[in-house]
Amino acid sequence: MRFRIVHELPGRIRLRCGAEYFSRGMEGSIEDRILQLPYVHTVKASSVNGGILIRYDAPRRTELLSYVKNIKASDLEIVPVEKDLLAEELKKRLLKMTVMRFIGRRLFPSPVRTLFAFRSALPYIKEAIKSIFNMRADVALLDGAAIGAALSQGMYSDVNSIIFLLKISELLEDYTRKSTKNALAKSLAVQVDKVWRVNGDKKELVYISDIKKDDLVVFRDGGMIAVDGVVESGFATVNESSMTGEPLAVGKKEGSTVYAGTVIEEGSITVRVLSAANDTHISHIIEMIENGENLKASVQTRAERMADRIVPYSLGLAALVYLITGNASKAMSVLMVDYSCAIKIATPISVISSMREASEHGIVIKGGKHLESFAHADTIIFDKTGTLTNACPVVEKVIAFGKYDEDWVLRTAACLEEHFPHSVAKAVVKAAMEKGLNHEEEHAEVEYIVAHGIVTTLYGKRAIIGSEHFVLEDEGVKLSKKNKALIEKESKGYSTIYLAYANRLAGIICISDPPRSEAKEAVGLLRKSGIDHVIMLTGDHESAAKRIAEMTGITEFNAQVLPEDKAKVVREQKDAGHTVIMVGDGINDSPALALADISVAMKDSSDLAREVADITLLSGDLRDMELLRSLSNALFTRIRANYRFIISFNSALILSGLMGILSPSVSSLLHNASTMLISAHSMTPLLKEHDKNHELKC
Repeated sequence: MRFRIVHELPGRIRLRCGAEYFSRGMEGSIEDRILQLPYVHTVKASSVNGGILIRYDAPRRTELLSYVKNIKASDLEIVPVEKDLLAEELKKRLLKMTVMRFIGRRLFPSPVRTLFAFRSALPYIKEAIKSIFNMRADVALLDGAAIGAALSQGMYSDVNSIIFLLKISELLEDYTRKSTKNALAKSLAVQVDKVWRVNGDKKELVYISDIKKDDLVVFRDGGMIAVDGVVESGFATVNESSMTGEPLAVGKKEGSTVYAGTVIEEGSITVRVLSAANDTHISHIIEMIENGENLKASVQTRAERMADRIVPYSLGLAALVYLITGNASKAMSVLMVDYSCAIKIATPISVISSMREASEHGIVIKGGKHLESFAHADTIIFDKTGTLTNACPVVEKVIAFGKYDEDWVLRTAACLEEHFPHSVAKAVVKAAMEKGLNHEEEHAEVEYIVAHGIVTTLYGKRAIIGSEHFVLEDEGVKLSKKNKALIEKESKGYSTIYLAYANRLAGIICISDPPRSEAKEAVGLLRKSGIDHVIMLTGDHESAAKRIAEMTGITEFNAQVLPEDKAKVVREQKDAGHTVIMVGDGINDSPALALADISVAMKDSSDLAREVADITLLSGDLRDMELLRSLSNALFTRIRANYRFIISFNSALILSGLMGILSPSVSSLLHNASTMLISAHSMTPLLKEHDKNHELKC
């Protein structure tokens, strides 16, 4: 395989073989071959430009490129490509309309064609009359006025031509919108038709549409889970990257929750269905995409309003032309060319297409308005733990007090922390497992107090774990001067967790949480993109916060903050007139995420954080925010360029009509053709310029 590197970041590389270098049927085979490598996380191949986007473990770059270079066409299986039903339907309808148009002009006599003209014009005139009664100057009124004027002048052939072109335009507009939305939804959809359902002692293969709540369904190695449910029996490792972005498989056993769209890497499980078919978590995301009118970007709303405001001027100009020249043909040339149609179509298509492009880069955006806000943001606020720092912090040391030893402190801490998904909790549990410190479930129900800590009853006594503020101040646990001096000496530069048992301090755990390898670069890229204020918030001590801030190049940070404090910082920045992006991953970030203009969740965020967030980075790479910034800026550059083209081209058509150079039917043809051209252009990738700027020679 011959290729060149067109864009590269550590752990992510985009190769380009050239257009049609491999067929569409080879895409899946190429992806499967490269995904066989244990250090490769995701692969996306596109035959359109011969592009291959690969996410992998950065140290294996040379090995990866060598492997790809040795792939041979003869080794690839060509998979038949599914028919695009939407495109097939479009072709049939276009062919039918064209044949009927040809037959009508050649076979039917003039009186019949005249009758067809009146019949075809009736729906357009009805819509125009509705617009008049509703005091609404819109495209329907413009079209109705043009057709009505042509009928009044006896220009029946022109009427048929105009209506034919309008119907083709409507058909292509509808196809363009649907295909763009379908492409975005398809990138998330569950592609499973049939599943094995347990029926007594037997298993039967049934359509997924026949599956109902509480059915038992079996999923095996390599298969995609097609329902949301709970594991009834069996064990399997499941790749949940489609939901969380996490490339490492997660073990699922009896009682574990599984989601539609995730894939079993190894093992077999029987799942009791909680939500099937169109009621799964991922189907709700797709439904939101398809019906997301409430999430329209304000630029779309402005485009629609601007388009409608232009209509009265078009009508007025046509009337003025007729009054001055008395020439109905010239007046119709004005009516047949409107700016509003192209403006209304091109802008939403551009927005939807950019959302689809973002999804191809592992960025899920819940609506166009969030993409627009991201382009205008000038302030970004990062949570520290699990966002700016490594997703897997490690326990560096354990300090025990009184009669307790280090193993007891770590075992007890793990017993409490294992119930919660925060990255620090995972580090504590992992450290205990590595030391073989197993524990029994002997505590009562665990209560999690957001951003403070955990409280439970263990062996009949109160056990508390959390921040210094929570344990010492809120819970009133005493700290001797001797222990305080020891903590200050041993915990400098680390994050600390305090464990108290029976109202006495039992020990502390020192956590090392280094920044992500790309964090400093990401902060620099965001500043270059026009984000002036970069702020870090953390519940850690001042010394730990300062250390991370210095390592990431952040000059402004707040330490020892509570969730309400994070939300307060966001509110203060908004009150100061800034457009704020909040990036977080934990339950404690949710108030701030909800308050920010744009909220971004990381790949391994808590369920609540992902639910609240407007944007989710499935790659877990902070540099993707600069890529998203480039995408959003490119979107608005395109929208402005579209406006300029629409205004200049359609003005030229109107002028040509006034000068008698173009007839109304030709003006209509060119106008509709330009609308389709601008719509097609709005669907093309926005980041090709971004790739060119980073092009490298192999």
